[in-house]
Amino acid sequence: MENRTKPDWIKVKALSETAYSTITSISHKYSLHTVCQEALCPNINECWSLRTATFLLLGDICTRNCRFCSVKTGNPDSYSDKEEPFNVAKAVKELDLKHIVLTSVDRDDLDDGGAEHFAKTIREINKINDNIAVEILIPDFNNKINSLEKVISAKPFIIGHNIETVERLSPLLRDKRAGYKKSLDILRNIKVLNSKINTKSAIQLGFGETEREIKQTLNDLKENYVDIIVMGQYLRPTDKQIQVTEYIHPDKFIEYKQYAENLGFLKVISSPLARSSYKEAGKNSQAFI
Repeated sequence: MENRTKPDWIKVKALSETAYSTITSISHKYSLHTVCQEALCPNINECWSLRTATFLLLGDICTRNCRFCSVKTGNPDSYSDKEEPFNVAKAVKELDLKHIVLTSVDRDDLDDGGAEHFAKTIREINKINDNIAVEILIPDFNNKINSLEKVISAKPFIIGHNIETVERLSPLLRDKRAGYKKSLDILRNIKVLNSKINTKSAIQLGFGETEREIKQTLNDLKENYVDIIVMGQYLRPTDKQIQVTEYIHPDKFIEYKQYAENLGFLKVISSPLARSSYKEAGKNSQAFI
């Protein structure tokens, strides 16, 4: 039985009405989806103060069904909004963003998994201002090299792909078309194709993983050339998703951060409310020089 009483250290900050209404207004104006508003992200105030936002490309219907995710599952039947790359670029300009994260649902119904759509969006943003740090958080594209080549050719600043959990729990939590080794292969292949691009992954804690398994996952990610790692607490979105097994104490997040830093990751973000695109840095950050 899940402990429904969150501990004191899980304190979700109240949403800033200004930040939320501004992002919502612009996204509605251009028929866009943002993770910030749809997930009611607890970090919206901090990210907005840094002029950062995360856009969800290719609709809000995912072709996969992971047990921790609240995104709608179905078959988009190969539909994609052809105007979305242009509209995202317009929104970025109007919001005066310094760092933008582009992510998407899984689109197994598309031959390239949506890779060309990512690439077009990046190019449109760079036409407006090539000094904006564009980060992408990609699905696995079924590990098709030509799909990875498409997104790499658009020259994003960071390419992320989330491993989500430890190897033992991966088949229990993730859709059967995903995979622990598959995710490691994707991250490695990005670096093989372009060693200059920063790679990033994220792990959710609280599913019942052991300390040994977490450290092994960190080692696996480092061995596959990942530069940036994010660790955060899994919080159950609704009663339909898998229960939280454990709320990890902040001290453990600090311990895992120190362990990861000792492994040599370029950047480590580790705290209960950390999320994939949390507190990212722009092109001029010392973290990436």
